Amino acid sequence: MTNKGHLEINYRWPGKYSFNLIDISIKRDNQYFVAELQHNGLNKLKIIRSKNSDEVKKKTDVQIIQWEEMYNKKLEKIRKNELKEEKEKQISKNIQLAEEKTRIYQQMIEDTENILKVGLSQKLIVNWNDLKKNQKFEKVSPKKPEILTIDYFSDRIGTFEEVPIPPGPDKNSNKYSYRNSLSTLFSKNKKTEKIQSLEKLYEEDYNKWINDRDSIILKNKNNLEEFKAKKSKLELELKDLNQKNLEKYSKELEKWEKEKESFKKAQNKSNDLIDELKEKYLQKDSEGMCFYCTQILIQSQYPDFIEKSFDLEYNSENGTLIVDYSLPFIDDIPQLSEVKYIKTQDTFSEKNLSKSELNRLYDYCIYNLILRSLYELYSTDQNDLLQSIVFNGWVNSIDRSTGKKKNACIASIQTTKPEFLEYNLENVDSKDCFKSLKGVCSSKLHSLTPIPPILNIDRSDKRFIDSYNVSENIDDSTNIAAMNWEEFEYLIGELFEKEFAVNGGEVKVTQASRDGGVDAIAFDPDPIRGGKIVIQAKRYTNTVGVSAVRDLFGTVHNEGAIKGILVTTADYGPDAYSFAKDKPITLLNGNNLLHLIEKHGGRAKIDLIEAKKLING
Repeated sequence: MTNKGHLEINYRWPGKYSFNLIDISIKRDNQYFVAELQHNGLNKLKIIRSKNSDEVKKKTDVQIIQWEEMYNKKLEKIRKNELKEEKEKQISKNIQLAEEKTRIYQQMIEDTENILKVGLSQKLIVNWNDLKKNQKFEKVSPKKPEILTIDYFSDRIGTFEEVPIPPGPDKNSNKYSYRNSLSTLFSKNKKTEKIQSLEKLYEEDYNKWINDRDSIILKNKNNLEEFKAKKSKLELELKDLNQKNLEKYSKELEKWEKEKESFKKAQNKSNDLIDELKEKYLQKDSEGMCFYCTQILIQSQYPDFIEKSFDLEYNSENGTLIVDYSLPFIDDIPQLSEVKYIKTQDTFSEKNLSKSELNRLYDYCIYNLILRSLYELYSTDQNDLLQSIVFNGWVNSIDRSTGKKKNACIASIQTTKPEFLEYNLENVDSKDCFKSLKGVCSSKLHSLTPIPPILNIDRSDKRFIDSYNVSENIDDSTNIAAMNWEEFEYLIGELFEKEFAVNGGEVKVTQASRDGGVDAIAFDPDPIRGGKIVIQAKRYTNTVGVSAVRDLFGTVHNEGAIKGILVTTADYGPDAYSFAKDKPITLLNGNNLLHLIEKHGGRAKIDLIEAKKLING
């Protein structure tokens, strides 16, 4: 430390917060040492004066330690305040979250209570043109390749550059011309020698030039021939490449045109079917009416827990529509009514509807759904084709006493159109209205007490015929790929009859058509998989294309089925698998078929080569 001037003193002191926050300057003021300390974090200033420099330093250290403690306390207070604020913010967020969840649950309950009210405000209509497919074929056509020129091989062919021939020696140039000199001026012999020497030099240079010229000419010739040969070879290669590109393009174009044509055919087929169904509807045909009513019911917007799964049957003679509707189970409807945030425990508490509230909500949900469905069907019947509707409400559930699955009809009602439309549904109590319409059900729908339906859907189909056993007459020597096509379809029907019989299902074989139509219809009562399933059999020896899968998908839609199964003795192309992967379609190839036969105690083989020979004679 000096006696004059301003001194910067850097101390190391404990603490991590004050570093670089304390400014210290010590100077000599006459006989005193003066230390000026400033703490920027505490906004404090301290001046220490003493005649003894050690005392100034000691007091400075003490002050720094005091400030350090003060500053740490300040930071701790700030930290606690921040934690408190953060906790209060989180509490506020949790309260808001609980309120939002409560609002959502209350809205779900309200939506369930207002199923009928919402349905009365919906405007449902079947626009036949909207059902048609008008999508464009989106796949871009292949681009025609450009004809490649020799420039395509510029990096391989190189260039031909002729090596120039340098000019020959000029005999008249100074190099070869004699000039008199002092040494030859008075000596004839020396002059002669000089002339001869120049002539010899010229002759040597000329001969060398001739050799160089001939060498260059030969080299140019060889290079040119080599260049031409390489060019000719590359031109042949180029021709072959252009040909291959065109052939590849032609194949891709042909494939694209076929896909486009197939797309258009499928689209036209689907649209023709819509026209056909419309005509059938106008003619009061059962298929057309069921399709029309299906479109109405699937348009209706319900809460997510209602799946809109149903079967329809229409009797054109008496104008009666039978609806078998899969109603929601009581466990499916909203049960949470409120969420609270418990501040003292930092947890959320959920409150369920009471048992009585839940039972009441479920009962009215069912009554509302039934009345709404009847209203939607009658109100959209513009051509007065519906004289009467029988609505049967079915519930798939678990019998609590046995633990087994059951499918029970818990509500059934028959109404006539004039009678039903007399009711003002905006003002009715749905339960009282159902009773007034002579609906049949248990006094408590939530008890799921089974009742006999007023009228059942007739699951017989005029296409169905009695099947006969085929599997008894085949063994591992039977090539099912060469089997009579009608027997093959019976075999498929028999196999799936055994497959579905495990769960109480039934399978009906349709009239043999050999046209790729419906070969069998399965009715699966399983509450999860349950419904109508279309089964088609293809006794093919070649790969099954995507068109067959498209046809099946259309049939599934037209039949109102939940799924389609396509069975073949061969296999499917990649397009077929790609088309089916996101649709309710199962593709079973020859290997799958053999496995199914073995599963049900049979034996057979598939030999496509042998089958082709037998079928083609």
